[in-house]
Amino acid sequence: MREIEVKFKVLEGRATSLPMPSYATDGSAGMDIVASVRTMIPPFSGRTAVRTHLAVEIPEGYEMQIRSRSGLAVNHGVAVLNSPATIDSDYRGELMVILTNHGDAAYEVRSGDRIAQLLLAEVIRMKPTVVESLSSTGRAGGGLGHTGR
Repeated sequence: MREIEVKFKVLEGRATSLPMPSYATDGSAGMDIVASVRTMIPPFSGRTAVRTHLAVEIPEGYEMQIRSRSGLAVNHGVAVLNSPATIDSDYRGELMVILTNHGDAAYEVRSGDRIAQLLLAEVIRMKPTVVESLSSTGRAGGGLGHTGR
């Protein structure tokens, strides 16, 4: 398995006892990241940007994705709102995780709670080209349920 160095900076206000992002198991694709402060997320699609007090330096040619944790989603209806969120390689501000609560009760995020997963992904830049026609396929323009259930 290939490893790429990603630098994290601890920002003022983060408790030294909080764990840094880490893999829960040898087979984990994403690193767990924890909240750095207590935050309440209102019910019924309420949303809140949860602080981590971490900044990151992502190597050029890569992005960091922030994804939901399945346990939070299935047990509490709490998920990353814009999942997967993208952190660009030139961003140096604090990592914030936008959580939404689809449940019917407020959800308390405590300092140290695992709130999301971080994944590193290679970026391939697109080169837009305007053409007169596109190649044909069997599907053509069929979309949004065209294959049935």
